[in-house]
Amino acid sequence: MGARRDDRGAAVVDFVLVLVVLVPLFLAILQVALVLHVRNTLASAAAEGARYAATADRDPADGASRTREQVRGALPGRFADDISARHVLIGGSPAVEVTVRAVVPALGLGGPSIALDVSGHAIEETP
Repeated sequence: MGARRDDRGAAVVDFVLVLVVLVPLFLAILQVALVLHVRNTLASAAAEGARYAATADRDPADGASRTREQVRGALPGRFADDISARHVLIGGSPAVEVTVRAVVPALGLGGPSIALDVSGHAIEETP
């Protein structure tokens, strides 16, 4: 009779082999979701700040301030460090542009970072 094969412990090895593939995949999906969340939040705050600055009784500095408040309310304060607002022309009409620049870690807390540059625009109201 031939030697009997023992399968004890095979499930543990299979589990570890599958885990080595699934954990990095899960973490990568989680990190992409985090970067997209930050980008969408910054874009929304920039658009809100531009709309606020475009009202008849406001100026671009008010829009930058409003954007800073929006970002600090949803994300850590470091994402609100580089916000600028200025008058621009869109299709010949006066408008306000609010730009937010931020750096988001792409691979965990200590990995390389992605620079995000988002802006919001709004046509100015005429008094």
